[in-house]
Amino acid sequence: MFVDEVQIRVKAGDGGGGCASFRREKFIPKGGPDGGDGGCGGSVYFVVDPSRDTLLDFSGKHDWIAKNGRPGEGKKKFGPDGEDLIIPVPLGTLVYDLKRDILIKDMNEAGMKICICRGGRGGWGNVHFATSRRQTPRFAGRGKPGQERDLRLELKLMADAGLVGMPNAGKSTLLSRCSKARPKIANYPFTTLSPVLGIVELSGLRRFVMADLPGLIEGAHSGAGLGYEFLRHIERTRILVHLVDILPVDGSRPMDNYKKIRNELKWYSPALIRKPELIVLNKADLDGDGELVNAIKKKLKGKKVMVISAVSGQGLDELKEKLWEMIQKKK
Repeated sequence: MFVDEVQIRVKAGDGGGGCASFRREKFIPKGGPDGGDGGCGGSVYFVVDPSRDTLLDFSGKHDWIAKNGRPGEGKKKFGPDGEDLIIPVPLGTLVYDLKRDILIKDMNEAGMKICICRGGRGGWGNVHFATSRRQTPRFAGRGKPGQERDLRLELKLMADAGLVGMPNAGKSTLLSRCSKARPKIANYPFTTLSPVLGIVELSGLRRFVMADLPGLIEGAHSGAGLGYEFLRHIERTRILVHLVDILPVDGSRPMDNYKKIRNELKWYSPALIRKPELIVLNKADLDGDGELVNAIKKKLKGKKVMVISAVSGQGLDELKEKLWEMIQKKK
């Protein structure tokens, strides 16, 4: 199950109260105050865990609360601090303050760690309140409450190359042939219901991340199909790999499909169409004499175009090398 947006409540631990006690030992009358301080409450931290690619862990748990500090004791014994709460989040998580609707942090680096709620400070024991005029203070400080926040977490997958195109263009097949990812593949539209990431490995210990995104249809930017829900993930990709089916099963024209997808990206965010794009003509095994491919290439004159067959493997090695070259240039 893929979850890319959740609302949660986080609360740091409260500080422990100070102790009001007095030293009582044999032959030592009026020993004076000896109450210890309370421990500080645990803080709440978010840390990026690259092995996670969904917010599923948050969907069944709304409240995330750190431990409270323990109260102080007599003989100037300090209460132990509350344990910090470390919450792992996927790379690319955006942390929003729900009430103020402001972005707190973009968790866009592996290993990044931020304190989202600070634990409350522990209260002073009565030993701190003794003075020359008040030698027997019978009170102690109270612990401070920990910070509390209502948050909205939004995940935007971070990939080097993002596959876009109409449903059934062959995106899932291409990802499965280029990586060890195993997305669902079937002969009907919208087999991909959520983004899938795969690691593409090349010679010389080179690798990059490819994302298979759900197919887009006309009107996706306004909520049609599945595209609107997942268009946000395209914003984080370095380059776009636009997969075009040269012989669509529905009888549509490849160039019309290409233009529809480009328009959807433009209407959702003009920044998307400014990303480096590689047009990949798929299913070349169905075009024995190359007539269809040549006709499409003429209409795409001036653009970067490659021809492959994800099923037969034709052109896949050249495609991976070309993507690596474009990614390094973008970096």
